[in-house]
Amino acid sequence: MIKIILRKGREESLRRFHPWVFSGAVSEIQGSPAEGDLVSVHSADGEMLAVGHYQIGSIAVRVLSFSDEALRPDFFHSRLAKALDVRRAVGLAKDGPSDTNCYRLVHGEGDNLPGLIIDYYDGVCVLQAHSVGMFRAKNQICEALKAVYGTSLKAVYDKSSGTAPFKAGLDLIDGYIYRAEGFRDDEQIVLENGHKFYVNWTSGQKTGFFLDQRENRNLVGRYSAGKNVLNLFCYTGGFSIYALAGGAKHVDSVDCSQKAMDMVDRNVALNGFTPEQHTSYCCDAIDFVKSAPEGKYDLMIVDPPAFAKHRGVLRNALRAYQRLNAAAISRVAPGGLVFTYSCSQVVDKEAFALAVFSAAAQSGRKVRILDRLNQPADHSVNIYHPEGEYLKGLLLYVE
Repeated sequence: MIKIILRKGREESLRRFHPWVFSGAVSEIQGSPAEGDLVSVHSADGEMLAVGHYQIGSIAVRVLSFSDEALRPDFFHSRLAKALDVRRAVGLAKDGPSDTNCYRLVHGEGDNLPGLIIDYYDGVCVLQAHSVGMFRAKNQICEALKAVYGTSLKAVYDKSSGTAPFKAGLDLIDGYIYRAEGFRDDEQIVLENGHKFYVNWTSGQKTGFFLDQRENRNLVGRYSAGKNVLNLFCYTGGFSIYALAGGAKHVDSVDCSQKAMDMVDRNVALNGFTPEQHTSYCCDAIDFVKSAPEGKYDLMIVDPPAFAKHRGVLRNALRAYQRLNAAAISRVAPGGLVFTYSCSQVVDKEAFALAVFSAAAQSGRKVRILDRLNQPADHSVNIYHPEGEYLKGLLLYVE
């Protein structure tokens, strides 16, 4: 096996079980690894510390195991079985009938599988590889999924074209790795806390649905009774359905994607709500809230896409969060609620809270923080990899 030798004193992060080896920590590479190859990582004194996928870039190795476990033929089966056990432990994966049949099965480093995301939609697993190593292992992963789920597995769909690093020789074309006999659907209805949603994993964003807002959507439903609600950056209307089910007087949903808005309308009808209860607007969400009449909305959901995908644009992203939240806070009705989020990993909780504080100060209104919000249990965070905590939110009360 190809060996990665670290500089003297640079093994401490691995001894603390952090799953990344940065290129600056590498002293020597014994061999000529191709990107995605399994390599062993050794201290300057020769001690074997880890096994992982080699890659070219600032992260040189994504660690799969701190022993030789990653070399065993049952490695993926073992890790996926453990991931499923976690989802069973938190009540998401059930063998019998359930009011929730969609969840994240693998959340990268949070499930000790760096570079891999797998979302589960009532028997369909949608895989996204974020590294060459995981992309090259997709067939092994598929076989492990078939072993873990058995006959209940309907399909495994690879949707890595937008996430795996582009490398010559990689066939980055999305498609099915496995389909059970007779299964030909690209879309199906799933349940989340008893609410119904169409999910299309072939044409939808990410894997087809934003599973990470499940608990936060539930919270919106609890606070929506009798309120006029505005759902900004609504995608397929997750928050909107929960608000309507919670007794909202009316919900306005806003997104710049017509495809998303068409799905919102389908989801509204699917759950038995009428056009009198809900209005869709296909337009720029920031422009919409800036022009909204003050006091029209009693509850707002502000859930934009990631404004910062790397640290180089962090300052601009924080300004964008401030401007967006200032518009929402200044226009929500007195005594109104604002659910505001950031899914940008490089924006930490403190920076996001400061941006919202600046927005509140700019509005000149009195604002209380009622709750601090985050990602759910199936988007677990490895305690040795705090970078995995990406979703943060605040529930604000505005006088």
